[in-house]
Amino acid sequence: MTKNVIAFQGELGAYSHQACRISRPDMDVLPCRTFEDVIEAVRSHQAELAMLPVENSTYGRVADIHHLLPASGLHIIDEAFVRVHISLLGVPGATLGDIREAMSHTVLLGQCRKFLRAHSILPLTGTDTAGSAMEVAQRGEPALAALASPIAGEIYGLDELAHEIEDFKNNTTRFLVMSREPVRARRLNAEGGGLMMTSFVFRVRNIPAALYKAMGGFATNGVNMTKLESYMVDGQFIATQFYADIEGHPEDPNVARALEELDYFTSSMDILGVYPADPLRLRQKAEQTD
Repeated sequence: MTKNVIAFQGELGAYSHQACRISRPDMDVLPCRTFEDVIEAVRSHQAELAMLPVENSTYGRVADIHHLLPASGLHIIDEAFVRVHISLLGVPGATLGDIREAMSHTVLLGQCRKFLRAHSILPLTGTDTAGSAMEVAQRGEPALAALASPIAGEIYGLDELAHEIEDFKNNTTRFLVMSREPVRARRLNAEGGGLMMTSFVFRVRNIPAALYKAMGGFATNGVNMTKLESYMVDGQFIATQFYADIEGHPEDPNVARALEELDYFTSSMDILGVYPADPLRLRQKAEQTD
């Protein structure tokens, strides 16, 4: 078993790599080809932790992640918010005017549409951000660029032709840190913040207004639900699963009451993780209440 390794999807220099550096700076990293490979690396004891992106403030939900989390057998133990700065990276000697096509992961392409349109650059879908930078470096074509992090440019020897080209300057990706075993004893984050988060998935019973009734317990018990998303299961329109994030710990009396009420109206409910809120979440929450 490798105890000091955290796995992520992509090549060295990917934003997931950056998230690993921020959240677990003392751990070695293990790049993986797919999200499934990241999960399997932890399940097979090649790595201790997994770093998985779940949503971006500009692009929205990362495709497939919510399908993978419940079946992974892993547990969320932390969240990490990473500010995403996007650079246009070209081969040495290329200029912005030379670029006709830019390659990157679909999620990143959706975060800088305005820049690409303004410069008449055609987006090309790559396997991931750093992998696209690697391919651009290997192909050596002055008209082809990559959209990736500045660190990816340094790793693969590319020039930064434009920097911070994201459509919105608060562009942030939320990552989840996952492990084989749950960690529920903590009550503070790295900066001493005490807000806890609980993530879970559930399916409602086949009764009228089941979802409305299931959600009522959170309102009456004063539990703040920060996310509620639905997605089909097994390609069936009648089989819908919901993913939710709430503020609080399952052992908090009001959260316990809300989850107990939820259980009455659901056919299944699984807690994916209990973890401290990222400091950025706490700062944003404080700004909203000022």
